[in-house]
Amino acid sequence: MTKIETYPLWLGHKGEGGDFRTIFDKGVKAVIDLALEEPPAHPPRELIYARLPLLDGAGNRGELLFLAISTAATLLKMHVPLLVICGGGVSRSPAIAAVALALVEGAAPEICLQRVVGQHHSDVSPGLWNEVVAVLASHSRPASSPDS
Repeated sequence: MTKIETYPLWLGHKGEGGDFRTIFDKGVKAVIDLALEEPPAHPPRELIYARLPLLDGAGNRGELLFLAISTAATLLKMHVPLLVICGGGVSRSPAIAAVALALVEGAAPEICLQRVVGQHHSDVSPGLWNEVVAVLASHSRPASSPDS
């Protein structure tokens, strides 16, 4: 598990998501599990656990991507210590975390990804990255009025 500085945010792989002793020792209160290919964990009752299974590449459903991003961003805004995990911990978790940080900070997603990559070994799939950035852009636009 790697701590991403300035937020109560950790990134990791699926194996770390099942190490509940370490999770609790680090003060983590919520886990977002993005691993499609892995079975869900069986967390203790007191741990917030959201399983939002994503492909490690293009082809994800937009609403599922938005749910992953907005859930992570909401937990970060509320200062809930959060661990984001995926199969290997190097693509989906850094991508979702970076875009969630961009949403929280109002920063460019690429800048947030650079910050995440500078602190955590990453190999983000270009197809996934393009999808999460597109989802962020589509939900960041002001809603059109019914009269338009």
